[in-house]
Amino acid sequence: MGMSQHVSLDPDLLRAFAYIAEEGSFTRAAERIGRTQSAVSMQIQRLEQLLGQKILVRGKGGSVSLTSHGSYLLDRAREMLALNDSIWSNFQQPATRGVVRLGMPDDYALRYLPSMLRRFADTHPAVEVDVLCLPSSDLVHKLKEAELDLAVISEGHEPRLWPAEELWRGRLCWITSDRYTPHRQTPLPVALAAQDCAWRQAAIGALERADLRYRVAYTSATQIGTHAPVMAGLAVTVSTMSWLPEGLRLVRPEEGLPELPDFRILLLKGADPAQPVTDMLARHITDTFAVDMRRQDRAA
Repeated sequence: MGMSQHVSLDPDLLRAFAYIAEEGSFTRAAERIGRTQSAVSMQIQRLEQLLGQKILVRGKGGSVSLTSHGSYLLDRAREMLALNDSIWSNFQQPATRGVVRLGMPDDYALRYLPSMLRRFADTHPAVEVDVLCLPSSDLVHKLKEAELDLAVISEGHEPRLWPAEELWRGRLCWITSDRYTPHRQTPLPVALAAQDCAWRQAAIGALERADLRYRVAYTSATQIGTHAPVMAGLAVTVSTMSWLPEGLRLVRPEEGLPELPDFRILLLKGADPAQPVTDMLARHITDTFAVDMRRQDRAA
């Protein structure tokens, strides 16, 4: 009995596919890879020939969507690429060791940390990441005291003249329940964070400029704590559109609440951070937020 034939999947083909899936565009994926769009298209054709299945569908305006086979492949392609990159980096240079201390508010940690830490561990398995979750104001204090190497913070808390890298920019939105209508109550019940929170200041400022009556019905140090009364229909809150748990929705413009300003998430480095591990983790953080920004732009 003859042996069954095994086909090897070229990591370059899988990487082209993963970039197209992340970018939602052949053009942007080609720019990211550094090849022509036609060359990337040929890579996908080759991959589909090897698999014997369609994995991508081109739509109107250059948009791209995944088939069911493409969705199945994407998660496994990312795992294979992470393993490929980890093996390559460890053979190219001795495994980097050390500890990097990262601060991030709970609001962002739940959304961004799991995938970011997993990818970082794949390529830098000998580096320990010590994570501290606190409000932005507390993280800035610890950064100044040299107790952190990196801090992801909300705009408005950054120290004067301290270098800050923009990770994310988007509009703040009013959030309400998808079952109840607290946004119709007068005075408007709001659930907000502590006094020094930039989101709180933006929300109250917008309400006062619009001369809308309101009351701060709930206060919490974390975003999860402000979401809970909103889910129960007892208040509205503010957040970004990039991540909302089930049970919440955006307040539509025609529902009468004032427009909120744009908002940024920033990355700050300590004055004397541990190296080279700090710069390595900083690149992973930047890449993670860049993918989220592209996803948000496509949704908008």
